[in-house]
Amino acid sequence: MIQSLKKIIKVELVFCIIISILSMFTSCKKEKTSKDLALNTTTNIIVDNELKQKEPSQEFKNYWYAGKAEITSYKLEQARYGEIRDGHAVLIYVTEDFLPNVQVKADGQNANNVPVLKLNTTKNFNTGIYPYSIMQSTFYPVSNNKHAIKISSSMQEWCGHVYAQLNNKKQFEVMSHSYFEGEADENFNLDKAILENELWTQLRIDPKSLPTGSLDIIPSFEYSRLRHIPIKTYKAVLTMEENIYSITYPDLNRSLSISFNPNFPYDILGWEESFKSGFGANTKVLKTKATKLKTIKSAYWSKNNNKDEILRDTLQLQ
Repeated sequence: MIQSLKKIIKVELVFCIIISILSMFTSCKKEKTSKDLALNTTTNIIVDNELKQKEPSQEFKNYWYAGKAEITSYKLEQARYGEIRDGHAVLIYVTEDFLPNVQVKADGQNANNVPVLKLNTTKNFNTGIYPYSIMQSTFYPVSNNKHAIKISSSMQEWCGHVYAQLNNKKQFEVMSHSYFEGEADENFNLDKAILENELWTQLRIDPKSLPTGSLDIIPSFEYSRLRHIPIKTYKAVLTMEENIYSITYPDLNRSLSISFNPNFPYDILGWEESFKSGFGANTKVLKTKATKLKTIKSAYWSKNNNKDEILRDTLQLQ
């Protein structure tokens, strides 16, 4: 009887020990889960803040959401092959809804659409017998708290054409195609950094938000392709003095200064860009310059009849 009682007590004791150990593990697991939840909550807050749309001012809405684009023409003096070429540049700013996943213009209204300020920049000039046509497109969130969603650039001249595109995803995804040896077909990723292309749209939303100081910058796609340099970050010094925003790249021997109206809608009055142009003994530092001609507001996508060509006269474009 005594032996049986001892066995029962022993079994109960072992059972109690097992229960205690399990309880400790459960307690630890609950504590870890609690910490995990706290971390997840913090992460969610950070994500929510990044995704939160900054509400544009009424002044911004009245100007940019009126169903028209802003089109500004410029007299262009473009450095190419060691000489200055006369031509025209046009900046076309317009707001539109953008699909964040496929990163193209949205055809319909959707809660997931991202409002962007799009900038299409065109340059046209001749180099002797043959013409150059350059176009860049930047899609920058109106919220002004993220990098551009997408950038594309194309260049056409009689030798051939080149195309480059950046998509803002987990990293910057870049694709580039060119007829030049060493640039034929490239696909690569870059860590996210300030994009020179996006600064032209950021300025139009809020010049005070523009970055200043010594920073890593990805130069404009136009410049990278004209000079055949890798698309990557370069050290740059950015400054703001009154109504002139400047970027200097010491390693590239290049500088860019953008002159703008300090009052809303912060329209761009012109710009100057200095860099080496030409090849061999003909290489020299030249200054590209753009001077404002005319600005109009127009739903240009509906102005595609012959009678609408008069608007080109208004913009002083030949």
